[in-house]
Amino acid sequence: MPELPEVEVTRRGIEEHLKNKTITKIISRQKTLRWPIPTTLLKKKLVGSKVHKICRRGKYLLLKCENGWLIVHLGMSGTLRIVPEKTRPEKHDHFEIWLNSKFTLKFNDPRRFGAILWESEDPKYHPLIKSIAPEPFCNSFNKNWLFDNINKRNASIKSLIMNSSIVAGVGNIYANESLHKAGIHPFLPGKMLSRDRCHMLVKAIKITLKSAIKHGGSSLQDYVNIDGLPGYFQQKYLVYNRKGMPCKKCNRKISKQIHLQRATYFCEKCQI
Repeated sequence: MPELPEVEVTRRGIEEHLKNKTITKIISRQKTLRWPIPTTLLKKKLVGSKVHKICRRGKYLLLKCENGWLIVHLGMSGTLRIVPEKTRPEKHDHFEIWLNSKFTLKFNDPRRFGAILWESEDPKYHPLIKSIAPEPFCNSFNKNWLFDNINKRNASIKSLIMNSSIVAGVGNIYANESLHKAGIHPFLPGKMLSRDRCHMLVKAIKITLKSAIKHGGSSLQDYVNIDGLPGYFQQKYLVYNRKGMPCKKCNRKISKQIHLQRATYFCEKCQI
């Protein structure tokens, strides 16, 4: 599933093509993704409307138009790409936004767990968005916030930092990477972390996500950027998908366990 870095890379990629452009046509080839696509409403609201800005909240992309906000979620396998408007649709191209620039934004989603939704008011109050925690790069996501939200929790720290009500946008890959960078065992109960270790983890999350964005995200099974190219952060992985390979800190072999139906990678020596 695309995580925050992949969504942010996508946002930056489509922004230069969409900002201040006028939408000339909407095409929907699928009635329902994770939820029904409000095609009739979108045609009414979007056609003839200018795109003012493209934002991100957690893993949601938010397109500010004249009459409201288009909310896009990539789900497990969704991608967005910009192509010339006469480009023939590919299999699983479910939704298209045509622009007066003669380019088209295409939403492709083989598994159909993504979402195309509309919000007339401020999207921060939308039911899917209003409970999302602070963005990992903002000042309010700090050691005190993390400590206050986990210091009474028995759940593993890995599951806690993947909880969007604690920190926005951290998925499985970057949870593994951040915990290794911070030297914290992924199965350690949240209540066992001191405020100082929370500080180390917050710092590790910020560094890991910024590095992933810089390198274009990870080359996940289904993820490519708007040009159809993979991200390259996987070349920087410390532990993820490196079972049996030497730890880059201590040379001990990386372990893998399935935890809460997720592959968890860690170094038994470096992470305590």
